[in-house]
Amino acid sequence: MSKRLVDNLNSHYFDAANSMRPKWKKQKVIVYVESYDDIFFWRDVLAEFETDKLGFEVVLPSRTNLSRGKKTAIMNRLGQGLGTSMIACVDADYDYLLQGHSPVSHWILSNPYVVHTYVYSIENFQCYAPSLHEVSVMSTLNDRKIFDFEAYLSAFSRIIYDLFVWAIWINREGLGQQFSLSSFGNITKIQNLNIFKPEVALEELRRNVNRKLAWLQRNYPEAKGRINPLKEELASLGVLPDNVYMYIQGHHLMENIVMEAMTPVCQSLRRAREKEIKLLATAQQQLDNELACYQHSQADVAQMLRRNTRFKDSPQYKQLQEHLRSLIAMITISDHKTTNANLTNNDSDES
Repeated sequence: MSKRLVDNLNSHYFDAANSMRPKWKKQKVIVYVESYDDIFFWRDVLAEFETDKLGFEVVLPSRTNLSRGKKTAIMNRLGQGLGTSMIACVDADYDYLLQGHSPVSHWILSNPYVVHTYVYSIENFQCYAPSLHEVSVMSTLNDRKIFDFEAYLSAFSRIIYDLFVWAIWINREGLGQQFSLSSFGNITKIQNLNIFKPEVALEELRRNVNRKLAWLQRNYPEAKGRINPLKEELASLGVLPDNVYMYIQGHHLMENIVMEAMTPVCQSLRRAREKEIKLLATAQQQLDNELACYQHSQADVAQMLRRNTRFKDSPQYKQLQEHLRSLIAMITISDHKTTNANLTNNDSDES
């Protein structure tokens, strides 16, 4: 296949290919995603919707080079070519909450063949608070609960909630250069967390957030009277004071908030398990064998976090599922119409 043809593939091409497939063969939908990490996530999500008549193939936008297709690249290259046989699955980023106040946000919300995560990115799903104890168990093989991840992320969210609403307002107004994502991340880092006294680090976070809030209120008095209505709108989209962590930048959440707690938690659990082994061992050879077996069975916590799929009870994931159900219903109806039209044409040709 020539490079020129590859570059001009669109849903109509795959519609035609599907219409000519044998009756026993599945309808195939091509699914474009943004990066290699996204392939595993969307494969897992879409597997729930595959049937004996419908299948998905998850790919990057370019098959001719190694460039990754971030959302703007997907929009520019594939935006006009998406359809019932070719869809895009992307991170929502801030674009879901911007509600059409930017070109990319408008594209995501208005194109029926674009599916987004509803949370900022797949990393936010992987950091879903009720699943984090399971991640620590997968990494350490120790089921003791020494840290309340749900309480930690709920408290973190309540502290940053007002600042997050301001960040959305700033970006909707096109003033992102005045309060960038990197600035928001620097202010909302958790530093020097003691997992046995998390309130100390959280109080430091509160002071940093309050200083920035005071600065914003002084410098943008026109926002008065607009923040509370925005809070109500965001609540209708799923953003609440205790779940804001699901909507902030995913990489920041994972690296600077969740791993800040997960790393010392797992270190403590490993030390506790190794101490138990040392107490129970009756001979040096047994001790050496048990320690070696335990250390060999452990897994890197960052890898376990990135392979975490225990977020499927989250309200945001249910939003994603409902979106996919609607899209797949549209795809199936379209395929039936195309198939019936081809059968009619074939019958006409034979007569």
